[in-house]
Amino acid sequence: MSDDQLESIHKASLSVLQDTGIDILLPEAQQLFVNAGAKLDGDRVRFDPDMVMEYVAKAPSEFTLEARNPAHSLRIGGNNVVFTSVASPPNSGDIAEGRRTGNYEDFQNFLRLTQHLNAIQMNAGYPVEPADLHASVRHLHAIRDLATLTDKAVHAYSLGADRNRDALEIMRLAHGLSEDEVDDHTIVFSVINTSSPLRIDHPMCTGIIEFASRNQGIVITPFTLAGAMAPVTVVGAVTQQNAEALAGICLTQLVRAGSPVVYGGFTSNVDMKSGAPAFGTPEYMQSAMLGGQLARRYRVPYRSSNVNAANAVDAQAAYESVFSLWGAIMGGANIVLHGAGWLEGGLRASFEKMVLDADLINMVGAFLQPLVVDDATLALEAIADVGPGGHFFGTQHTQDRYRDAFFAPMVSDWRNFESWEEGGSPTADQKLAELYPRLLEEYEQPTMDEARRAEVDAFVDRRIAEGGVATDF
Repeated sequence: MSDDQLESIHKASLSVLQDTGIDILLPEAQQLFVNAGAKLDGDRVRFDPDMVMEYVAKAPSEFTLEARNPAHSLRIGGNNVVFTSVASPPNSGDIAEGRRTGNYEDFQNFLRLTQHLNAIQMNAGYPVEPADLHASVRHLHAIRDLATLTDKAVHAYSLGADRNRDALEIMRLAHGLSEDEVDDHTIVFSVINTSSPLRIDHPMCTGIIEFASRNQGIVITPFTLAGAMAPVTVVGAVTQQNAEALAGICLTQLVRAGSPVVYGGFTSNVDMKSGAPAFGTPEYMQSAMLGGQLARRYRVPYRSSNVNAANAVDAQAAYESVFSLWGAIMGGANIVLHGAGWLEGGLRASFEKMVLDADLINMVGAFLQPLVVDDATLALEAIADVGPGGHFFGTQHTQDRYRDAFFAPMVSDWRNFESWEEGGSPTADQKLAELYPRLLEEYEQPTMDEARRAEVDAFVDRRIAEGGVATDF
């Protein structure tokens, strides 16, 4: 969009915050807004536009998300882009055993793939919900595994203050930090979803307060589906997304000025016949790119996603993911959530899709590498040596570079039709089904200081023995 059009969306978002307002369901968060000059009517908070922009301006444009292994620490913002594993599906599946309820064994295997695949730089939530672990202690098992089966950056859900605090304590011990040192190190992040339209509920407000107060990362992500939880037009849906995101970012800075926060975009459309979310659509791509423009206007990092609505690892899954990735990358996303493994509109984590997405991500990475123009790459000497009618396969220029000249995907089968084996060649999903178990066999658990591991285990075992957290189930 042009600058004038973008400014129209910005001003419209501020009008929504000023005139309609947002329901903030946690009294502590309401009071923070009131103290800053907002007006409170019941749970409805209405915002002074200047106040909103004053606090949004306090958010950092870049920050470092520290991993247990410093080699995997990440700079979030600027010209950097990182990809996460899939997060939060209630089901998992593969071709061999089909679709199934999320379970602990699959959860751990997804973590192993996340660690092993270099296309994935950070964990994001639970790659599948381990539903066979009781909700009161599930987070304790899960965060310990995130801290020990991988040494990449870690996400923790914001589902109550006790879970936030448990997650931060596990990661503090895993990083070997003292209690006083935690606030100087961003070692965990959490995605905060507004309850669209125009509501931030109790656990999400609590998560912002718990983590922002300790200088931990927050990704504010409205889930604005055009035609369902937002206006049916892309511009209207993104206007609402922007209003909700600004309110959430403002809250993080009211809690702690300068705390790391990311503008999240997850606007898409729905199938108007069924109401089901649609992904990888033109509307999704437009929203992703527009969200990136807005995030850059506010000088904060931006999050988008690699998502699709396919029910199988098929052509639909591939092309919708390619469109989603294109919208994210052209939108300037700094974090691409659900980077690998998302299927069925987020209802299923797929082992085969995780490997396919790793290929797509590495292709994106190769595409983003700047081209070098010098005497060696211009290759005038090689062109002269080959001359008209020759070929470059055997030239020294080619031989010196062929190992890393081009991206070599894991999945594609480059044999031509005539060279296929009798009975045909494996399809992509069949090859993926054979490939992912081999990748799991190659997995090596990252090393961890024995004393730190003992402290993590002691804390987790004690909290499990205490019963974890109270639940309503």
